[in-house]
Amino acid sequence: MDEAIALAEHKPKKVIVFNRKLGAKIPFKKYDVDYDALVYGSDEAPCVPVNATHPGSDEAPCVPVNATHPLYVLYTSGTTGKPKGIVRDTGGYATALKFSMQYIYGAKQDEVFWAASDVGWVVGHSYIVYGPLINRNTTVIFEGKPIRTPDASTFWRVIAEHKVSIMFTAPTAIRAIKKEDPNGKFIKQYDLSCLRTQFLAGERCDVATLEWYREHIPVPAIDHWWQTESGWPMIANMMGVEYLPIKPGSAGKAVTGYDIRIFGENGQELGPNEEGYVVIKLPLPPGTMLDLWKDNERFKAGYLNKFPGYYFSGDGGFKDDENYIFITGRVDDVINVAGHRLSTAEMEEIVSSHHSVAECAVIGINDELKGQVPLALVVNKSGEDIEHFQLQHEVVLLVREQIGAVASLRDVVIVQRLPKTRSGKILRKLLRSIADGENFQIPSTIDDEAIIDEVREEFIKAKIGSFR
Repeated sequence: MDEAIALAEHKPKKVIVFNRKLGAKIPFKKYDVDYDALVYGSDEAPCVPVNATHPGSDEAPCVPVNATHPLYVLYTSGTTGKPKGIVRDTGGYATALKFSMQYIYGAKQDEVFWAASDVGWVVGHSYIVYGPLINRNTTVIFEGKPIRTPDASTFWRVIAEHKVSIMFTAPTAIRAIKKEDPNGKFIKQYDLSCLRTQFLAGERCDVATLEWYREHIPVPAIDHWWQTESGWPMIANMMGVEYLPIKPGSAGKAVTGYDIRIFGENGQELGPNEEGYVVIKLPLPPGTMLDLWKDNERFKAGYLNKFPGYYFSGDGGFKDDENYIFITGRVDDVINVAGHRLSTAEMEEIVSSHHSVAECAVIGINDELKGQVPLALVVNKSGEDIEHFQLQHEVVLLVREQIGAVASLRDVVIVQRLPKTRSGKILRKLLRSIADGENFQIPSTIDDEAIIDEVREEFIKAKIGSFR
């Protein structure tokens, strides 16, 4: 926090610090305020003395605002490495969340709702804080991991202890539990009769995970799809309206208020089972983004200009002949790591800042646990004599420091050159296909086909992706 404040142009006046009492000694700065002292005026506040003139906090009165008043700005990854500030309104958002709690999640007043996410992400804003409270539900705020805290029974213990009726988490969490407890022995230790529905989102839920859940927990496991930009689900099985049959791989059908189409490259609407761009006819329903913070031109360029009259989601997918929608993935270079959208362009900028790296490419490759993980391919500068393990350690550390552990970059492969078109564009899709063991066509514009075998050889030696 101190380093972030040092780098920031805007300096906050105060930082509220909560002491977890884990034994760490943290030197307090002049802007730090102890949580216990602020809220309770406690003389036993462990970090800083209570200010005698302000022994605790006064209750803040509610302030009426217009329905269109901005509620928050939430940043999400952009394809160019420059984050986008999603601006949300107040009235429309509250309306959408109330509607979604009742008709999508099927939550009844006074029931316990648990979104196992982070308050700082859109799921946390919408369904840890605002949505459940607007709908008069008890909301569970959980900190920790589904495994090794202390074991893979954590989720089931919380559900049983707090009588959770509806839970929401990412497929990654279920995959992690499945890996640690494949036979579901921990599940049998708890009474989960209170649980009515399990919702999954943040990334596409693979069939194996869905089937494992069905085998061990006899409640519907509902995959659904939405974005930071929408603020609430766009595709779902609306449990408060009608429980539709689940089709593994599909996020369900379009939610009320969203007219979702599949377009081809030239803006023509595609038929059943034809894959294309996922777009939504304007106007969008309440609760969706108003704009990008101080960047209206980027808002129009990124979401509205590609298909006039439609919102461009940035995802690809198709509808089947029963209007179930299948999301196949991003059509840009944003990757989905355990439900978190991360920009490979941003990672490339960080990797290329290493003093030994001449050029690089970061791609997302398939991962059984997290859906996707980043892989960095680097070309060293001529004359650089650095051991591979040292370069990998330093590059991973750079990304971790500037993006965070959520980036999950572990593998760095040194190559002699990167596959490019004759115009110099790196062929990232080709690299992903090689790493994932997928069939691919060699682009006619490739500069030198021999590079493909060179890259494959390095992947084999490093045991990357499908070569493990």
